[in-house]
Amino acid sequence: ENAYGVTICEQIVADTGQEWTLGAVYSPLHRLEKKELVATVKGEPLPERGGRSRIYYRVTREGKKALLEIKQINAAIWLGIPSLELERS
Repeated sequence: ENAYGVTICEQIVADTGQEWTLGAVYSPLHRLEKKELVATVKGEPLPERGGRSRIYYRVTREGKKALLEIKQINAAIWLGIPSLELERS
């Protein structure tokens, strides 16, 4: 619901522990939008943004289908990889 550039960037940092710039987030979002895997919704103008609106992102139906396909491909790949547990020394 609250997926705009800054919150997406914050979530990526929280999930990965790696810092991302906003430019590194917006570039893939624009590519996903061109492929119609995400859609944008313009929010209300905000005084703290000088009257500009936030652009919110949502995953489209096609985007959800693509994510499920990627998940299935990853699962199939991991089935073929031997256990990666560390040996105890």
